[in-house]
Amino acid sequence: MACGVLGIAALPTGASADSAPRSPTATSRAATFTDDFNGPAGAAVDGAKWQIETGDNVNNHERQYYTAGNRNAALDGQGNLVITARKENPGNYQCWYGTCEYTSARLNTAGKFTQTYGHVEARMKVPRGQGMWPAFWMLGADIGDVGWPNSGEIDVMENVGFEPGTVHGTLHGPGYSGSGGIGAGYTLPGGEAFADKFHTFAVDWSPNKVTWSVDGTVYQTRTPADLNGNRWVFDKPFFLILNLAVGGYWPGDPDGSTTFPQRLVVDYVHVSTNNAAAPKS
Repeated sequence: MACGVLGIAALPTGASADSAPRSPTATSRAATFTDDFNGPAGAAVDGAKWQIETGDNVNNHERQYYTAGNRNAALDGQGNLVITARKENPGNYQCWYGTCEYTSARLNTAGKFTQTYGHVEARMKVPRGQGMWPAFWMLGADIGDVGWPNSGEIDVMENVGFEPGTVHGTLHGPGYSGSGGIGAGYTLPGGEAFADKFHTFAVDWSPNKVTWSVDGTVYQTRTPADLNGNRWVFDKPFFLILNLAVGGYWPGDPDGSTTFPQRLVVDYVHVSTNNAAAPKS
């Protein structure tokens, strides 16, 4: 996805996995970014930590308009951030396809927090329904200078509504972007859906290695050897992004089975170093 609202969090490739080794312990980590979304119901996110993007997204052919303030992104008074997608257009917003049909929200930490390497984690409950596309991801902070995909993109978690029991983790970079991203999926056992309850999504990121986990279970690790000779661009500061898209090339548009509003509920976002001696960028 590109900075601003021009997103490209596109199709990952890879197989699902139901069980794998456990993720590394957190005993030597030092916290560098913490948001537990504590505050009164209806409050906006902490502006010292997050900026709110506005507008539409033609690159992915998404259908939503991202709004400002707390209309579509607000605390619930119970320690959660709720990003709400609604089938509405109270501001007569205009999208790439005409008058917008939906509103939602997208937040990032660009200019406020970046980090090179570490443990990046969020505990979330995703929405459900055809056309829903929640994501927790990172972009290289140099995107304004080098553009996408040279900036690099690390998708910690993406879910598309037609796969209720599967999430995806993906790397995008020069020569492996969009549908050519390098990644894999993780599928819950027994037909469970990710929307049924909260789950914890994380990456452990170190020089020449990114490892993804769900609820502490590792399901893939990627290194430069996976890039078919293309350039590894994950050795510099990245910033965080949270968003809930509606429709687009990958998830497809909502249909008659999709109910609104839909909510991405975020319990926390925590970032730490890989060990107590690792520097913050």
